[in-house]
Amino acid sequence: MGFNCGIVGLPNVGKSTLFNALTATVAAQAANYPFCTIEPNIGRVAVPDTRLEPLAKAGKSVKLVPTSLEFVDIAGLVRGAAKGEGLGNQFLANIREVDAIIHVLRCFEDDDVTHVEGSIDPLRDAETVETELMLTDLDSLIKRVPNLQKKARGSDRAAAAELALVEPILAALEAGRPARTAIPKGEEESAKRLNLLTAKPVLFVCNVEEASAATGNAQSERVAAMAAAQGAKSVVVSAAIEAEVAQLSLGERAEFLEGLGLADSGLDRVIRAGYDLLGLITYFTVGPKETRAWTITRGTSAPAAAGVIHGDFERGFIACETIAYEDYIANNGEAGARDVGKLRIEGRNYIVQDGDVLLFRFNV
Repeated sequence: MGFNCGIVGLPNVGKSTLFNALTATVAAQAANYPFCTIEPNIGRVAVPDTRLEPLAKAGKSVKLVPTSLEFVDIAGLVRGAAKGEGLGNQFLANIREVDAIIHVLRCFEDDDVTHVEGSIDPLRDAETVETELMLTDLDSLIKRVPNLQKKARGSDRAAAAELALVEPILAALEAGRPARTAIPKGEEESAKRLNLLTAKPVLFVCNVEEASAATGNAQSERVAAMAAAQGAKSVVVSAAIEAEVAQLSLGERAEFLEGLGLADSGLDRVIRAGYDLLGLITYFTVGPKETRAWTITRGTSAPAAAGVIHGDFERGFIACETIAYEDYIANNGEAGARDVGKLRIEGRNYIVQDGDVLLFRFNV
């Protein structure tokens, strides 16, 4: 089960620098000209989780295995991308393949780094990219509707149901609002099948100058207000600082960040926010060989969670031994939790909770 976030934005806003720092590689070419990233670069990064080490200590595990999230560096969009301007068609297709969008906005001034629009205005930039995505979605639905209407008139119930879903979304797009604002409650899964770009969840990342990394600046405050108005979230980072941090050892990072007045790295916040954006949670398996984190979507049943480890676990699921993280730590591991009655046996209807420590019983 893989989950990924596509990093998008206008050219020269810091997308590739952010991606390089995320993956601690130079896989994406961070050059000062548009379209330097022609093929999407993909990197998997560990999701920071302070629960891993205490679990491993309590379970006397030899190693830790964090869960991960995939990031895709997608080349810069420009005005007219929906009509094929720049490398628009290719880039829009790349965005269609991701689960969520990390929208990087330039919130710093630097005369040495050109801006494709000639000035710094993150709200205008956000609107430019969102408009191109909305135009693409609008074109997709306009082509889809006549066939649905024809089938619905012929008493095709499935077509009628899809038309009822599409019509309010189409109206929103025509009014200049993204698809995600018009999806009826309870229809989220059905809406995913429409594969609309503006139905994807969005996190705005404000790329600020180094001096503003801890507090943000006036431009990032404008973005935060815009995001809040949309029911979205924003994160402040300095891609330049994160690129430096990525080259340091774990021990050096904490000291470096502390010197800048930062409790944690901006990248850690981006990763965690991306994880939350996708509605993901973590459960753990703990044993003498390893303590491992596993990613599932919120609301996943125990058998489906077992299937993330191996399909046989799901097919032959019998039950799972379950201990909440806090109980596992408070009682120094499985044996202690069992002794005080904190170990539960859950069946196939159990919905796994964030932080659960699980041991699956199965028979194939």
